[in-house]
Amino acid sequence: MRCSKVVVTAGSNFVYSTSGIGYVHTNELEALYELPAYGVPEAAEYLRTPYQTLRYWLTGFGHMPPIIEMAAPNRLSYFNLLECHMVMAMREIHHLRLPTVRKALGSLKRLFPSKHPFLTHVLQTNGVDILTEELGRMVNLSRDGQLEITNFLTLHLQRIQIDTGGVFRFFPFVMSRVPTEPRYIVIDPTVGFGKPIIAGTGISTATIAARFNARESVDELAEEYGRTKREIEEAIRWEEGRPIAA
Repeated sequence: MRCSKVVVTAGSNFVYSTSGIGYVHTNELEALYELPAYGVPEAAEYLRTPYQTLRYWLTGFGHMPPIIEMAAPNRLSYFNLLECHMVMAMREIHHLRLPTVRKALGSLKRLFPSKHPFLTHVLQTNGVDILTEELGRMVNLSRDGQLEITNFLTLHLQRIQIDTGGVFRFFPFVMSRVPTEPRYIVIDPTVGFGKPIIAGTGISTATIAARFNARESVDELAEEYGRTKREIEEAIRWEEGRPIAA
């Protein structure tokens, strides 16, 4: 399905269709985004989240239903990766315990029946407001508490961009989850098989780090690839990354 008209929501970097589905796409893109492309350890690395934490969200360890339903056994789709990114945002708000997050997502699915309500509705401004209101009601938050939720969700939403062709691009956090975190690294399933690359290029961060570890200098790599030293350094930092503390 291809939407004929798109609009940009004021004050955001997101592009939405006027058909109400939340984003524009082609059938090919949708199929690509649903492919079970990522193993759980790989997704945990990209999300900067401990493996066991992510595995619990995805499986409940057999005691609870999963928060996110994987595209295939032990395999996440690109959309699953983005959903886990947003669950991480909710989980790290200090007011919210996992049962509250689970209930809020259940409410979201009831309000917006779809396979991926986070991606089809919460990326819209009113979706953030509705989710914040629902979370605030569940834990009886003050206005300041609700503002904290809105700010934290928005911070994470701003790492997801959608262009006019309906292409999603995910700019993961590398060192810290703050508004000033650079966007040199991107995960885009239409480039490099959905592996991390330097934004605006097809240059694999893994290749950069491997060559650096083989004793090629940052200056040499920057000159050869025609990129800035900061981009090369960020690619190396990304590949050496560890889970970010909440």
